[in-house]
Amino acid sequence: MQYDLIIRHAQLHRHDGLVDIATKDGHFASIVGELPSDSSAPREIDAAGRLVVPPFIDAHVHLDAVLTVGRPRYNTTGTLLEGIQIWSELKPGLSREDVKKRALEEIRWEVAQGTLHIRSHVDVCDPNLTALRALLEVREEVRDICNLQLVAFPQDGILSFPNGRELMKQAMELGCDVVGGIPHYEWTRDMGVEDVHYAFALAREFNRDIDCHCDETDDPISRFTEVMAADTIQQGWQGRVTASHCTAMHSYDNAYAFKLIRLLARAQVNVVANPFDNVVLQGRFDTYPKRRGITRVKELLAAGVNVALGHDSIMDPWFPLGKGAMLAAAQLALFLCHMSGYDEINDVLDLITTNAARTLRVQDSYGIEEGKPADFLVLDAPSAFEALRLVPARLHVFKSGREVAYTTPGKSVIKRQTDQEGEEVTFRLKP
Repeated sequence: MQYDLIIRHAQLHRHDGLVDIATKDGHFASIVGELPSDSSAPREIDAAGRLVVPPFIDAHVHLDAVLTVGRPRYNTTGTLLEGIQIWSELKPGLSREDVKKRALEEIRWEVAQGTLHIRSHVDVCDPNLTALRALLEVREEVRDICNLQLVAFPQDGILSFPNGRELMKQAMELGCDVVGGIPHYEWTRDMGVEDVHYAFALAREFNRDIDCHCDETDDPISRFTEVMAADTIQQGWQGRVTASHCTAMHSYDNAYAFKLIRLLARAQVNVVANPFDNVVLQGRFDTYPKRRGITRVKELLAAGVNVALGHDSIMDPWFPLGKGAMLAAAQLALFLCHMSGYDEINDVLDLITTNAARTLRVQDSYGIEEGKPADFLVLDAPSAFEALRLVPARLHVFKSGREVAYTTPGKSVIKRQTDQEGEEVTFRLKP
């Protein structure tokens, strides 16, 4: 049998034994223990027992703000609120060219590290919608290497910002994929509730999914996630709603958190945690003990809630570091959420793959299964455990059967006085 590409001796996540993978016409054609001897392809890769997984997914990022760190100044307090203030100073001077240049560069970083699906929130609290118009162009320009979803995000509030409702609707008319919101940032509790209600009304009008920044605060009184869950059930939008951040959940008493988590599970609301930003921005008003800032990922998963991860900020007013590495985000979540048990480590990899696919609702065309698009990575590690320990190179990145990125791993060598050639250090246990 003639194929386009063959990957031999691959280790799949949660699968016993190695497999051969063959692709044809951009799709997985055969996944078996060993391909027949007459199978061939113009290119063959020997995975040699390495882990082959579906592409990583960044379920929450802000491409309009990436790579702006220091413009017009640095965030010296490290707070979410100062980050928003700096962004408000920078935003009026943004040009379409500047937004596109930065977004395209950051997408290159993510693709090189194995991320082929990105959901980006874009600030629409701008009468000119400059950033949105730029990212709509970017979405089309990167289709060959990345699938990009855009969320209409009202950074300054739907009700608190002048003409906020009209700008949200205009953003959807221009082509946003998802309706956003930010209820906890509105001026009053009542306005926050209306923020959620309006997001659902707009989603119904345009038949779109919803992804709101929700309860991104240390304040235990901020309780808009319950409003989102209730609206989801009442509007019949189960599986189509995502609550991003939900960091106030780390401040709720356990009785209320238990009630809320059950409601989220019933409503089939997805939750997206953003480890880098959550741990940096939250707890800033604490002395000691300091809150970790991230939502209750472990408890949500145990209750059957679908949880995914995002990188959120990358070198911007909120988080000055980062390079779009979703595997590093997963590793940080493992630490912060006490998910260091062996089975839990396997679950963490799902947060940037299969769980995130459900969040973006791309699961029907995602995964290493015969007939699905041949999107996958070859990691320089034999298992999820080792991948999350080492954060290794993404040796090969394929989209629709075409290699879109590859990495040549570095090499570390120890040289003793008596050994000028040196000995390679692999950071792996020797047999």
